[in-house]
Amino acid sequence: MVSFERFTMEDGSPIYQQIVLYLKREAVAGRVMDGDELPSRRVLSALLGVNPNTVQKSYRILEEEGLIQSHSGAKSYMVLSGQKLSRVTAELLESEAKAAVRTLKQMGISKEEAMALFSRYWE
Repeated sequence: MVSFERFTMEDGSPIYQQIVLYLKREAVAGRVMDGDELPSRRVLSALLGVNPNTVQKSYRILEEEGLIQSHSGAKSYMVLSGQKLSRVTAELLESEAKAAVRTLKQMGISKEEAMALFSRYWE
């Protein structure tokens, strides 16, 4: 069963998007694997304290992206072939890198300062 112990809600983006992003990050990190069972929509909504429609929307998005498989009245499972996982990894890396660069540029940080900052915090 996929765990949501590390999930924390953040301000600024809709919760359904946060759930989608959480599951993608967990998959990339290797903490969620192909075939792992997801909590039911009702169980997850109760666990997170959100409306069941919020969880339904996140699961629908993941289904449309081919990352989970669900059937009415049945359990939902992660579908993470090597190709899908590679696509998600590339998507997340690009998205996160662009966001970090945009923020640093807005703060007036030079490329050299940004590289030094990343190098320092990488350790």
